[in-house]
Amino acid sequence: MITSDFSNLDLNISRARILLSLVVSLSLYVDPMTGGVLHLEPYLMFTMAIHFAYSLAVFYLASHHMLVGIRETLTAAFDILFATVLAFLTEGTTSPAYVLFVFAIAATGCRASFRETVIVTSCCVLAYLFAIVMSEIPTAPHVMRAVYLAIVGYVICFFAQRRIEFDVHLRELESIAERHEIARSLHDGYVQALAGINLRLESCREIVMNENPIDAFTELTELQASVAREYDEVRAFVRSLARVDSSIKSFAPAEAPTNFHLEARVTAHGPVLEQMLQIMLEGIRNTSRHGRARSASITAQDAGEILRITIDDDGIGFGAHESTPWTIASRVKEFGGHLKLNSHLTSGAHLEIEMPKV
Repeated sequence: MITSDFSNLDLNISRARILLSLVVSLSLYVDPMTGGVLHLEPYLMFTMAIHFAYSLAVFYLASHHMLVGIRETLTAAFDILFATVLAFLTEGTTSPAYVLFVFAIAATGCRASFRETVIVTSCCVLAYLFAIVMSEIPTAPHVMRAVYLAIVGYVICFFAQRRIEFDVHLRELESIAERHEIARSLHDGYVQALAGINLRLESCREIVMNENPIDAFTELTELQASVAREYDEVRAFVRSLARVDSSIKSFAPAEAPTNFHLEARVTAHGPVLEQMLQIMLEGIRNTSRHGRARSASITAQDAGEILRITIDDDGIGFGAHESTPWTIASRVKEFGGHLKLNSHLTSGAHLEIEMPKV
């Protein structure tokens, strides 16, 4: 199946399944071929009650984001199972089982590739033929209904594949547009700012050569403020690209440099070690620039198949409502690790990171 976030789509499909269950139950209730008008046989009532309960259960799981892993295969299997049972119990010119089979194919086609949808279509056709064979001697109309089901399934498969190709092409176009927008922002804003800083540095150089320290100090002070301002803007721009909170702390030189104690003795693959060093480097930068800490310690050690990293300082910490550093959190998540912020400690920042070594 396609590895995408289908949580909203799963929820909509679950709603459609509930509505379908109610509509099919109503059609059976008013169908004179299933026991008479306004009458429903107990076995049909029991079957549709189970189907409705199943639909509600899937909706509950989807609404709580609990459908993971094999959700597509499992729900498709249950949809085909209920359609097959209904086909066995009500096979005739007015049987609603055909609608349930089509729903199973359409639900798969909405979120799966051509191959998966073809597999589900084949299973539906075989299950439908099996129900026909088990219920009565197959006749030409019954066989043709299976053929029509195969044709409908193929059409759904075709449109599902076109939808996937369209989504891929659309994402490519969006990526190109975003890259152009970022390039324009960098060129028109920050590249020009760097050019201006370069010119002011050249001006400072000439002032120093002319032995005018007061003017040089004034120019350097203004230049430092300009660099700090550009730093804040660049950092805000980067955080906006990452879609994290834009309320950032302004960069300001620390009153006194932070003393770091670093201890690391680990054995792991190169990519993991590189990621570990990047995390430790980001921790050092955050502590030096924003933590206002006098001292900090960073340790990395083996813990079986886990690489454990701890970052502690005696600075201002993260605050009660502030989230963990997004750069560190994203690197940890990329390698399937876990990050814990020990906010219960009295002062300072305290991070515990666990990453798999393979």
